[in-house]
Amino acid sequence: MKLTFLGATHEVTGSCYYLEACGKKILIDCGMEQGQDLFENVSLPVNAAEIDMVLLTHAHMDHSGKLPLLYKQGFRGQIISTPGTAQLCQIMLMDSAHIQMFEAEWKNRKAARAGRPLVEPLYDTNDAQGAIRCFVGVEYGEEKIVAPGIRVRFTDAGHLLGSASIEVWLQEEDVSRKLLFSGDIGNLNQPLICDPVYPEEADYVVMESTYGDRSHEHPGDYAAELAKVIQRTFDRGGNLVIPSFAVGRTQEMLYFIRKIKEEGMVKNHDGFEVWVDSPLAIEATEIFRKRMYQDFDEEAKALLAEGINPIGFAGLKTSVTSEDSKNINFDPKCKVIISASGMCDAGRIKHHLKHNLWRPECTVLFVGFQAVGTLGRSLLEGAKHVKLFGEEIEVRAEICRMPGVSGHADNQGLIRWISSLKEKPKMVFVTHGEDQVCDLFKNRLIRELGLAASAPYSGSVYDLAQGRYLVEAEPVPVKKEERPGAPVAKAAGIFARLLEAGQRLMGVIRKNEGGANKDLKKFTEEINKLCDKWER
Repeated sequence: MKLTFLGATHEVTGSCYYLEACGKKILIDCGMEQGQDLFENVSLPVNAAEIDMVLLTHAHMDHSGKLPLLYKQGFRGQIISTPGTAQLCQIMLMDSAHIQMFEAEWKNRKAARAGRPLVEPLYDTNDAQGAIRCFVGVEYGEEKIVAPGIRVRFTDAGHLLGSASIEVWLQEEDVSRKLLFSGDIGNLNQPLICDPVYPEEADYVVMESTYGDRSHEHPGDYAAELAKVIQRTFDRGGNLVIPSFAVGRTQEMLYFIRKIKEEGMVKNHDGFEVWVDSPLAIEATEIFRKRMYQDFDEEAKALLAEGINPIGFAGLKTSVTSEDSKNINFDPKCKVIISASGMCDAGRIKHHLKHNLWRPECTVLFVGFQAVGTLGRSLLEGAKHVKLFGEEIEVRAEICRMPGVSGHADNQGLIRWISSLKEKPKMVFVTHGEDQVCDLFKNRLIRELGLAASAPYSGSVYDLAQGRYLVEAEPVPVKKEERPGAPVAKAAGIFARLLEAGQRLMGVIRKNEGGANKDLKKFTEEINKLCDKWER
């Protein structure tokens, strides 16, 4: 029984853990690193083809984004998640693949002009489709035996539609252990989705610490505050532009605007239009609609019982094509425009900023976190001019923010979650937080709750049976500037695919150990024929 920490160690993104137990090789999450990274992550210690299964906490890219790459490298096992997560991953992984391909195509146009080597995407839509075919849905609360000696259960983490904490029971001969992977722990009283289910017991806990150093601002009556922004913007004759994350935050905005319209909270602008201009957000909203009766909280279900769609209302418009998107800003009526990306660094939101930032009657409202270095952060910090599509735009619109309905528990919520365990675990592994936050929160668990806690770095290996580190890795600072997972040179990438195919073949060979002699003989002959053909 060994647990290896691969990603989201002293960093917030790239969640990935490797579990060896009961003769099986298992990944918990397979996330993409996003933004600036401080430390190098170690590689997967086995070939992707040897991984038997992936247990996935939720659909956000920093937890699921490398699943297509895993498939590309030879993985053909099951990806086990809740049905909500499986459905969201169908659209999010395909969207990520399109982005990878677009970025590679853009780089290649520049490379061709400069005479530099071409690059290939990290993965493509075929790889994403392959990963999607591996998904197996398990409902909340259902205990499932996934292999001899291994039993799992997904409980609602209250972070995103379908998000889960994962309980894993292991039994090897006379040794039994229970692991708990927190995933991303949600905040209380969020719209639409349920509060997190608090755990009761575990021998070992792998716990996120995203907001382990801070408390959330309290927005009060969010709908009332949003109505005030809409009112004053429309009274000036302007548009309200809301940069919003396509999955989760957009649906929350629709929930609040439905309430605003239902209660007549905006005066003299009856029937105002709300545009959702993001193909991914539109697809995600449809999945939210389909999962209402299974995954929504009691308040939202009470609306459903009255025949009310919690995220639908008169005047809601959607824009799919780029032509539809362009036409939004040629319509003179006051309107709300919800578009991605949430930090304004890509996507259709940049076009809406170009058309509305220079107009003093308009408002740009931020409802989510804006990372350092993003266009959204620059606007919030008072930038007077920004460059969009090569054109300098004067910022004359009202720029404001509202304390977001955060999808993450704050430090008090995290303490409340871990304190719900009836008995102290053998160890709490603190992950998924910034470097200093991981150490700070670990020390709080030790000092305030008397827990055994550790904040491992990537490459650390823990023996779950003996209760000790086999490898206690040191941090390795990132040397290269380019983000891990960026497109690679095409020539090197093609040879890498060949190596990946060879690794997959080795995985298939190992899985056939103990097979019928007749089948193994045929398999051997086919491999030898292939080698004879290509051996030089």
